[in-house]
Amino acid sequence: MTTGNTADELQLDAQLIASLLWSVCDMIFKVMEGMPLSMGGLRTLPWFVAGSQVLGVACVVITGVWMGHYRGGYAWNGSAQEFNVHPLCMVLGLVFLYGDAVLVYRVFRNETKRSVKILHALLHMMALIISIVGLVAVFDFHSAAKISHMYSLHSWCGMLTFVLFFLQWLLGLGFFLFPWASAHLRSWYLPLHVFFGLLLLAMSVGSCLLGITEKLLFSIMETYSKFPGEGVLANILGLLLVCFGVVVGYVVTREDFRRPPNPEEEALSVHFKTLSEGEIPSSP
Repeated sequence: MTTGNTADELQLDAQLIASLLWSVCDMIFKVMEGMPLSMGGLRTLPWFVAGSQVLGVACVVITGVWMGHYRGGYAWNGSAQEFNVHPLCMVLGLVFLYGDAVLVYRVFRNETKRSVKILHALLHMMALIISIVGLVAVFDFHSAAKISHMYSLHSWCGMLTFVLFFLQWLLGLGFFLFPWASAHLRSWYLPLHVFFGLLLLAMSVGSCLLGITEKLLFSIMETYSKFPGEGVLANILGLLLVCFGVVVGYVVTREDFRRPPNPEEEALSVHFKTLSEGEIPSSP
């Protein structure tokens, strides 16, 4: 009887997720039809970007189904349902939206660099706000249930990731969007900014994997080894999170996917930076 129920649950979950993913894929492919494709490796860029979006949306949807269907839904009253807000917000904010923020310089190749910087910063800010909501939810739940805070490896890794993410965002604003630093300092910090951007995505995914395992062991430890529907769904979520991180990392590090330099933008940037430092530019 239990096996039959598990099979029915998996079938319903699979049908729901497949339907949602098909809708997302259809929307993405329609957008891709209008995207200009240049020669060489750029022909594959839209497919990798589309793949990352399918994976990212799948992660958010599966998290929503897991917390909404198996864990009793959502609330904001200190109950276990308030805890359910935490994983959904962290996957949406620190994984999906953050991954998209990392991708914007590869996707928007022909827009002005200033516009792309603003979009990059806004996506980071959205990810930050949603993550704060997720953190408040889990702290509220622990306080209401009289559970100790910050005792697990998941909580340590997750909090470290969040703090570094916040610092990365602040430094990015100061160095690049509202550049108070000299050109020399910006050129020194840029490789660190790129490195920590990818490192933080990996840390976010890793923290999620720790959280998934911790939640499963707390919730279904007795039946986890019997392949219940909830356990299988959560395991699939973990694999999709890894795949999302890998695809985003590949797109960002592949050399021929880089945004082409714009001489006019670079010249304008140097021109205004020189003026702001009180010097006469060497060229108009």
